[in-house]
Amino acid sequence: MSYTRFLYHIVIRTKYSKPTINEESERDFYAYAFGYIRNMNAQLFRIGGMPEHIHLLVSLPATMSVAHFVQHFKTSTSKWLKRNSKFPLFIGWSHEYAAFSYASNDKDKIINYIKNQKQHHKRQKFSEEYRKFLKDNGIVIDERYYLAD
Repeated sequence: MSYTRFLYHIVIRTKYSKPTINEESERDFYAYAFGYIRNMNAQLFRIGGMPEHIHLLVSLPATMSVAHFVQHFKTSTSKWLKRNSKFPLFIGWSHEYAAFSYASNDKDKIINYIKNQKQHHKRQKFSEEYRKFLKDNGIVIDERYYLAD
């Protein structure tokens, strides 16, 4: 038996960063996402965000890559959001996403960060937050593609 724990903080934005996940119905979307993630044999610790982006804190099975998870998550949730009349402006997810690995010791800190998205974004725009995440994690930003769809 192998024992693993892979903890990822994933940030996905809507296509063109349009504010299409309305706050009145976001809980419905989060409930769907929770069920979908559970069906992928992954564990969702927290989901939250703003109308133009979401944050996920997940633990993935050892056999699943982050790319596989995000691709399937985006495909399934995109179909669900487009069919759901509560999200009439949703047109899809952006092509890019960000994913960062963390130690289990960081779990509560990230959960609190995701919980406080609404407060956080009163002080900082998404584009600034995203740029800081990338830089803090040593990712070189190619400005030609930054926040491009």
